[in-house]
Amino acid sequence: MHPHPRTWTHAITTILTQSPGEPQLRALANWLHSFAPTDYVVLFLYEGSHLPLPLFHTMPAELRATFIDDYRAGPYLLDPFCLGCLFDNADGLYGMRELAPDSFHSGHYFDAYYHRLRLCDELGFLTTPAPGCRAVLSLMRGEGGAPFDEEALRLLRDALPVVQEVVRMAWEARSQPPADAVLPTSHVRAVFSSFGEELLTRREHKIAQLLLQGYSSEQIAAQLRITRGTVKVHRRNLYEKLEINSQAEFFGLFVRELMTEPTFSRRRHSRR
Repeated sequence: MHPHPRTWTHAITTILTQSPGEPQLRALANWLHSFAPTDYVVLFLYEGSHLPLPLFHTMPAELRATFIDDYRAGPYLLDPFCLGCLFDNADGLYGMRELAPDSFHSGHYFDAYYHRLRLCDELGFLTTPAPGCRAVLSLMRGEGGAPFDEEALRLLRDALPVVQEVVRMAWEARSQPPADAVLPTSHVRAVFSSFGEELLTRREHKIAQLLLQGYSSEQIAAQLRITRGTVKVHRRNLYEKLEINSQAEFFGLFVRELMTEPTFSRRRHSRR
């Protein structure tokens, strides 16, 4: 059952009469919490070639390093929410389980970083506060809690226009200049698009891109309309051509490619 319209009208009015930025974002977080309780809230801006900018969070001091500082040090490059922004997902409410593939919990991002957050569920509002800028307002529930239920999801989706406006005003009011990223967004896109392409066939290259996004062999087979066995053959062949033996080495090679001159730029391969 939807909250009484008058209740929402009063709450939204209260939010929008706050000063843009931290006061308004805190009022927004409190309102969202009233019908979809969360343990942590964090807002990141992804703007141009800059590092993710944390505009607001409700983290206790002892968790800031893990949730914010460590994330900005590099893991954001493999975050499904960040990738959703990078690849132009429409504004809306998304769940980690919706954006991430089925194999997420055995993937590199989970092993290297996400498991340390000890979450049972995460939702994210993807918004576009300005041209060239995307934002993610994440709502997180800690380990031991329950995932967001359908009623909470429905109400949160209804709240999207309010979230979009508050985030837009926070973007306009921000005082902290964004820091230059180690890697420009254009560079990440370029490396993702071209990674290994001079060594791999077109089909192997497509499978490599899907692997980088965390898809399992079963999901790749379904997307490409081939058998799981065929995917395994292509995967074995691309590992051999890239001179690696495991998924961990595959992700490590991709990260090194991001951080250095292309490893394979001088090699040539006749793609089929």
